[in-house]
Amino acid sequence: MAFDLILFGELVLLGAMLVVLGRALLRPQREPASRIAWMIAILVLPVLGIVAYLLVGEARISRRRSARYAAIEARLPRPDGDPEAAQVLAHGHFHAPFALARAVNGLPPTLFNRASLAADSNAAIAGMVADIDAAETSVHLCFYIWLADGNGLLLKDALIRAARRGTRVRVLADALGSRLFVRSRHWQDLLDGGVDARLALPVGGLVWTLIRGRVDLRNHRKLLICDNRVAWCGSQNAADPEFRIKRRYAPWVDIMSRWEGPVARHQQFLFASDWMAEGGDDVTALLAPTAHRAPPSGAAEGIVAQVIGTGPIQPFPAMTACFAELIHAARHELVITTPYFVPDEQLLFALTSAARRGVKVVLVVPRRNDSRIVAGASRSHYPALLDAGVQLHEFSPGLLHAKTMVADGLAGLIGSANLDRRSFELNFENNLLFADAAFAAQVRARQDQWLALSSLITPATVAAYSVPRRLWQNLLAMWSPLL
Repeated sequence: MAFDLILFGELVLLGAMLVVLGRALLRPQREPASRIAWMIAILVLPVLGIVAYLLVGEARISRRRSARYAAIEARLPRPDGDPEAAQVLAHGHFHAPFALARAVNGLPPTLFNRASLAADSNAAIAGMVADIDAAETSVHLCFYIWLADGNGLLLKDALIRAARRGTRVRVLADALGSRLFVRSRHWQDLLDGGVDARLALPVGGLVWTLIRGRVDLRNHRKLLICDNRVAWCGSQNAADPEFRIKRRYAPWVDIMSRWEGPVARHQQFLFASDWMAEGGDDVTALLAPTAHRAPPSGAAEGIVAQVIGTGPIQPFPAMTACFAELIHAARHELVITTPYFVPDEQLLFALTSAARRGVKVVLVVPRRNDSRIVAGASRSHYPALLDAGVQLHEFSPGLLHAKTMVADGLAGLIGSANLDRRSFELNFENNLLFADAAFAAQVRARQDQWLALSSLITPATVAAYSVPRRLWQNLLAMWSPLL
């Protein structure tokens, strides 16, 4: 009897392995490296590998939620763009990145935009609070992490003030990233103050999570849209730069951009899709095409800007493709900052190819990362990058959390997406692709400030890594498709 039970258990395990291996091999839009990594994990550690694959092996959400997203995106009107934007792009060499970006959400490039950078994280919060206080009709906010600290409470109080004076205030907070705030009395204060506050991607028990999808599939967007005309976009969460839940890595160094012009309505499209997917009221009226739109006062031609919103509902790895396309378009210089650098093959080849064809490629990452696994996987790529001619720098005073890319001092990307597999495959992200020499110069100036506080990584630096350290880094890189 005992032998029969053992044999039955082995047959069940073998059957489960075959089923899960089949899923790993047949799953669409997956890199060969990811398939191989999961096959090894399942074959070497069958029980653990099967459980891990079911929990985090697929960037999936429930069929019901997927269908809801698809239905909402299908019926949401796309805000109109500007035909003149195509003419502006035709005079440069960045037409291809904008054409690809349009394929992601169906959002065309816009013109007549103005943008500015907040001086620092506290100034960004002060600017957002000022815009909330000035809003008359609507305030829409979405954050991944919201903390009950100084800046987090400044935003909370401003939202309540807006709601009490009659402004329609809608708020989304990621259920996992903002869980401490949501569980505090401050969330109830929002509701009591008239704010329509909802959770993005609610988290339940293990069984419910398996039915819904991955628990670590999160809404990582950072959005604020006021009166359908002003929008904020960047890397900052609703928190102090001291980021007290991980104070040992502080300060968190972020970048936030404030936009005026038609691109604000395109940011509204992303908020509307998230909001309605979480059961919020219908806000499609805010996206209806305008009969006539005059350029903002003093905007002249303004900045060409295009919204990119990605997530696991996209049929292809859209954010990776958009990053890579901008890298391919660079001819002279490419400067990138990211806190989490775990590239896939497409992105890694784009960076090394750019450097080899003579582009000055500069990559800045934090010296101390809040994820030791990501830090190790990131550094495993240093030899290949340095061999290709990429200039590597590690930022020392805090955690450089800004996600920026500037090509040739003319075009760039700014937003919430990191250069890692989580942003590429799992998270809902929002980025802005822009083309404008003046605004690109502002971002480059900020990048130069960070570079001045960074240390250059040389081949000698990497050669000095101990053998155990290199083994650890390469082991993490080998398993990075699973991260």
